[in-house]
Amino acid sequence: MTIASDAWQALADWQPQKLTDLVAADPDARLQALVRNVADIRFDFAKTHLDAAAIAILANLAEAQDFGGRRKRLFSGGIANPTENRAAEHSAERGDGAPESVHAAQALHQRMRMMIDAIEAGAFGEIRHLLHIGIGGSALGPDLLVDALGRHSDRYDVAVVSNVDGAALDEAFAKFSPEHTLVAVASKTFTTTETLLNANSALQWLDEAGVADPVGRFIALTANPGRAMEWGIDETRILPFSETVGGRYSLWSSIGFPAALALGWDAFADLLEGAAEMDRHFRLADGADNICLLAAFADQVYANRLGCQTRAVFAYDERLRLLPAYLQQLEMESNGKSVTLDGVPLAQQSAPVTWGGVGTDAQHAVFQLLHQGTHLVPVEFIVAREPDHLLDDAHHETLVANCIAQGAALMAGRASEDRARAYPGDRPSTTILLDQVSPRSLGALIAFYEHRVFANAVLLGINPFDQFGVELGKEMAKGLAEGTVDFDPATQALMKAALGD
Repeated sequence: MTIASDAWQALADWQPQKLTDLVAADPDARLQALVRNVADIRFDFAKTHLDAAAIAILANLAEAQDFGGRRKRLFSGGIANPTENRAAEHSAERGDGAPESVHAAQALHQRMRMMIDAIEAGAFGEIRHLLHIGIGGSALGPDLLVDALGRHSDRYDVAVVSNVDGAALDEAFAKFSPEHTLVAVASKTFTTTETLLNANSALQWLDEAGVADPVGRFIALTANPGRAMEWGIDETRILPFSETVGGRYSLWSSIGFPAALALGWDAFADLLEGAAEMDRHFRLADGADNICLLAAFADQVYANRLGCQTRAVFAYDERLRLLPAYLQQLEMESNGKSVTLDGVPLAQQSAPVTWGGVGTDAQHAVFQLLHQGTHLVPVEFIVAREPDHLLDDAHHETLVANCIAQGAALMAGRASEDRARAYPGDRPSTTILLDQVSPRSLGALIAFYEHRVFANAVLLGINPFDQFGVELGKEMAKGLAEGTVDFDPATQALMKAALGD
C-alpha cells in the first residue's frame, strides 16, 4: 500500500464522536483549533466532526499527495493542469504568481481600465446599459458580483444573459434602450455556440433599432482575440485574458469587466486585493492553520468517511443569493471527476453535489429534510455582521439569530417520545461570518472557495482545472440540431415530438 492508501484506510477506521460531546469536552480548545479569522472573515468549523485524530490523518494524506508541491506549482506558474498541459494562473490576476504572468495580468487590467475610462468619457456615446452575454464561468461570476455589490450603484444598468432561451434576451431588450446600450460578449474561446447565438441576436436587435454601426457597440472579453476579430469586433474593443485562466476562475480577469464598469474601478481593485489576501494565507499557512485546507479536511470526512453525497450552502444575506449557483459550477465542474492524475479510476468519492439557497427562505422549504430526513447533509451558513439596509434592527437581528440557531439545532437535536417530533441531531454545520459584504470581503470569500476546491483535488489526487465532462452533451446537441448524427430511436422520437419534422 502507498502512504496515501494508508491514510485513506486510517480515515475509514477513524470513529467520529458526537458533536455535542466534542464541543462540551473542551470548548476553548475546540474553538482555538477550529475557528480561524482570515481577511476579516471568521471561519467556524467547531460544529463539524473534525477532531485531532481526523486532522492528523488528513494532514498525513495531504503530505502523501504532495500538497506542498502542487501548491507551489499553482503559484509559480507550473503545470497545474496536466491533462491540458497548462498552468492555472487565476491568482496571478490578483498579483500572486509567476512574475511575468503577474506583469501580463496587470497590463491587461490597465487596458480594461482604459476601456472603462473611454466609456465614461463618451467614446461610445451616451451609454446607460450594459448587456453582458456569456455562459458558465463567463456569466456566473459577473452576475454574482454585480448583484451582490451593485445594488446601490447608479453608474450603469447591467443585465447578464447566459441562457440560449430567447426569453432571457427578450427580458433584457425590454429593459434597455438600444441607443444607450453597450454589449459585452464573454467567451474564453469565442466559439461557444449559445453565447454566439445570443450575440448575433443582440446585434440584430441593435441593427433593427437603427443604431449606427451596431457592431461598434460590442466589446469582446476573451482569451482568443483572433476569433473575436473574425466575428467582427475591432481589436481596440477586445479585452483579452490569459489562456491559463480557467473560465470558472476568470472573474478576476477581463471577464469581470461588467463589475468593474458597474461598481467602479476602485471596487474592482478592492475585490482583487481581498482575493490576494486569501492567496497569501493559502500559500503561506501550513496544515490545519490553513483555513482552505482545513475546510477540505472536513469535506473529505463527510464525503469519504460518512458517505455524504451532497453539501448545502445557505447565504443568510440577500446580496449573496447567487453564491450557491456560483459554487455549483466552481466545485462540481472542478472536482466532479472519476480518474486520478495518473488516469486510473478514482477509489474515493469526488465532489459532492453542491446545492443551497437563501436564508430564511430555505428554512421554510428544505430544512425539514436537513433536520429530520434520512440524508446526512453538511450545511454551510454564510452571514454578515452588518446589514445592507436602514430598516429596524429587528430585521438583521432576526436574520442572524435564525442563522446561528439553525446550526445549534442541527447539532443538538431534540428527543421526543413522539417520533414525528424528534430531532436526531449530530448534524454538522460550518459558519462563515463576514464583517460586511464588501468588494474586499467578497474577493477573499470567493478565493477561499477556489483554494478549498484545489485542496480537495490534491487530497483526492485529481485535476480540478479541466472540464471534459461538459463537451459530450454539447457535441451531441449540435449533431441533433443539425441532423448530422444518428441517434437512438428514443431520442429521435423525442426530438420529433418536441420540434416536429
